[in-house]
Amino acid sequence: MTKRALIIGGGIAGPVTAMALRRAGIDSDVYEAYDRGSEGVGAFLTIALNGLEALRTLDLRDLVCDLGMDSSLMQISNARGKVLGTVRQPSRTLRRADLYQVLRDEAVRRGVPIHYGKRLEEASITPSGVRAVFSDGTSAEGDLLIGADGLRSRTRTIIDPGAPRARHVGLLNTGGFARGITVPGRTGTNHFIFGKRCFFGYLIHPDGEVWWFANPPSRRELTPGELAATSSDEWGSRLAELFADDHGPMLDIIAATDDVMPAWETYDFPAVPKWSNDGMVILGDAAHATSPSAGQGASMAIEDAVVLAKCLRDNPGPRDAFAAFERLRRRRVERVVAQGRRNGSGKAPGPVGAFVRDLAMPVFMRQLTKRDPLAWMYEYRISWEDPAVVGHH
Repeated sequence: MTKRALIIGGGIAGPVTAMALRRAGIDSDVYEAYDRGSEGVGAFLTIALNGLEALRTLDLRDLVCDLGMDSSLMQISNARGKVLGTVRQPSRTLRRADLYQVLRDEAVRRGVPIHYGKRLEEASITPSGVRAVFSDGTSAEGDLLIGADGLRSRTRTIIDPGAPRARHVGLLNTGGFARGITVPGRTGTNHFIFGKRCFFGYLIHPDGEVWWFANPPSRRELTPGELAATSSDEWGSRLAELFADDHGPMLDIIAATDDVMPAWETYDFPAVPKWSNDGMVILGDAAHATSPSAGQGASMAIEDAVVLAKCLRDNPGPRDAFAAFERLRRRRVERVVAQGRRNGSGKAPGPVGAFVRDLAMPVFMRQLTKRDPLAWMYEYRISWEDPAVVGHH
């Protein structure tokens, strides 16, 4: 029986994994590369119904549902203001920093040690388990190591030095929080607008604040330096140009935003060939980053945490547990990544693509209300009681 795990990464996946392991009877320590937490950092994200249900297995759903807002409806419009369709997709949207804080605080309350300033440098398999070495010169030993260290995972490279790089999706992400403005719509609805040159989304918080994002096309992968060189005001001006010819509240929302977030590139992983070795495994974005267009990144990481904990509970050692984990998860997560790429490809399609999309979208949206072809994504459920053993379904 595994006694102690080293979890690399203290974002969202790390604390959830630690709490899932604790439920399975396994102690763990979380090691975060940065020297402090992520309070007040980042934009917002959506946890879909499948992610909320995975949180329920760890008694975390109610904690999370006290944050943010319900976002169960999705309304899609085009650049002329025509509504292409409305569909129900139960989910909750919350600030990333708020989610991080409640999960970290709850993990600590449940007895999980979290260590800061511990950037993983190297890790190796030892006769008794694994040993991690951090950039500050310290080290730690345990029975296994779990890489919950995100898109640029060091754990992934240690497991497989030939691991693929993330794939550039061709879209930037930016956004912000607008105040003192009234816009069309109601709380609980994700308003998505296919502008002529840029995709835009917004939600209205119950307190009146407007949470929004935009996806400017990015044909060439920009460096962090290039992105950082553009100021908040410059991003606002650039977005205003992109939406100048479109119908909708985009310009008013951008103008009412004090700080437009610096843009960041979007990536995904079509497939990561190797998820584990005898003592180490990756999960969440480290194993299968999906485009934000899928709305499933956080939910996939939460599902991973619960399934991996079950596999470690039900199998005799890490190697068998990792094999069971990969068999139970790979097909699903790669299908979600593919769906996210399809969703994102319609955001900057050009005039002909936009014409075809506007014809096809209403038909597709009507089909969603009758028989949801994406039900496989949202209706996925994990039973904590069911065994997770290689050879069993």
